[in-house]
Amino acid sequence: MNAFETAQGFSHSFDPTSLREYDIRGIVGRTLHAADAYAIGRTFGSIVAQACGGAPKIAVGYDGRLSSPDLEAALVEGLMANGAEVLRVGRGPTPMLYFAATTLATDGAVMVTGSHNPPDYNGFKMMLGKKPFFGQAIQDLGRRAAAGAVGKADKGCARAVDVAADYVARLALDWDGGARALNVVWDNGNSAAGEVLARLVTRLPGTHHVLFGDIDGRFPNHHPDPTVPKNLVALVDAVAARGADIGIAFDGDADRIGVVDDSGRILFGDQILAILARDVLRTRPGATIISDVKASQVLFDQIAEAGGVPLMWKTGHSLIKAKMAETGAPLAAEMSGHVFFADKWYGFDDALYAAVRMLGVVARLPEKLSAVVGRMPPVVNTPELRFDCDDTRKFAVIGDVAARLRAAGATLSDIDGVRVSTPDGWWLLRASNTQAVLVARAEARDAAGLERLKAALVAQLAASGLSAPDFSGDHAGH
Repeated sequence: MNAFETAQGFSHSFDPTSLREYDIRGIVGRTLHAADAYAIGRTFGSIVAQACGGAPKIAVGYDGRLSSPDLEAALVEGLMANGAEVLRVGRGPTPMLYFAATTLATDGAVMVTGSHNPPDYNGFKMMLGKKPFFGQAIQDLGRRAAAGAVGKADKGCARAVDVAADYVARLALDWDGGARALNVVWDNGNSAAGEVLARLVTRLPGTHHVLFGDIDGRFPNHHPDPTVPKNLVALVDAVAARGADIGIAFDGDADRIGVVDDSGRILFGDQILAILARDVLRTRPGATIISDVKASQVLFDQIAEAGGVPLMWKTGHSLIKAKMAETGAPLAAEMSGHVFFADKWYGFDDALYAAVRMLGVVARLPEKLSAVVGRMPPVVNTPELRFDCDDTRKFAVIGDVAARLRAAGATLSDIDGVRVSTPDGWWLLRASNTQAVLVARAEARDAAGLERLKAALVAQLAASGLSAPDFSGDHAGH
């Protein structure tokens, strides 16, 4: 009998805080354990088996966190208990697991990763077929596990599959920058991409210097989130010291990218997308380009000016991927640094691939990247602001704010929270799908306008009994 099952069969209750919108995630030893990993395998495996009508083929990978090997082993055990054939891709970035699932035509995939969270976190990202497994499907998985609603135990098998060489070759295949020798600094941030990145840079022209290239799940050099400026200090300094053309950074599982230009300026997700979109639209005129509600109005305007169709959509990598598939968009990105290419690539978020395409653009420029960024219309904005609000209340607050704004005749979008447009610019308030927080952002053409937008946001929060957020940006990103 399996150590995680009883004589009465299988049943498991997850900590409710671990069942998130886009993944299953928790603090190892507190809200996430090996028994949870086994239960995910047992339950998700039965869901995949039901969907494919037989013994499923499921790819599994894991990141560089210290807890990941043990969680991966328990997960595989659970998957095999459904009769699954498990393809163990091993340690590497999340997009390498997506690549394996796509090119090996698996019925499902699971990545053991804590993404950009602190070292004591870990989690699981899942695919059913070629689509993300998220939202209500994750809640249903939790209910099925608690009810023991899984198939009869049937021993499957597992085998190691090395896709790293094929993945690196495929990444390099879409280099389109010619023979120009760029000077590039990479901040791997001790992420799970380290080994793949070391192989990739040998296939690209130019000079490449890698910071923190060893995979270390303790993240001893800085927190693995490239959207927070303090995490990019070493990269900015190295770009300056080496006179580099560009700096590239990853999060902990390398599905999110950060970019620093030759002047040391950090590019936000919408600025990265604006540059990539213009390049894609050269060969895909009239294409739809998607970004989330936190993105600058400048981005949407620039997509339209470049001959594309801008589409503002909900925040969340699974939601963006689903919208891309629905609309046939060749490119999308979020402010969080997820970049999704369906132009030549497979439609999933991959910071390594986005980096290759970004370097190709820079290599073909007749000027420095900083000159391109410098010509973007100037705006002033807050960083992404995150502040506590109980899970039981956060969506109700958004509903109350929206009702008051509509009653006052405000111009707003309710695609995801409320995004309010005024003559000064816009401000956003939305509920996080993954944490007990509200998220806010504001953008104006000048500092005085930004202060008026911030005041309007604070007034709405006060009307709902909430304090003003910390506008310093110290709590940005997560």
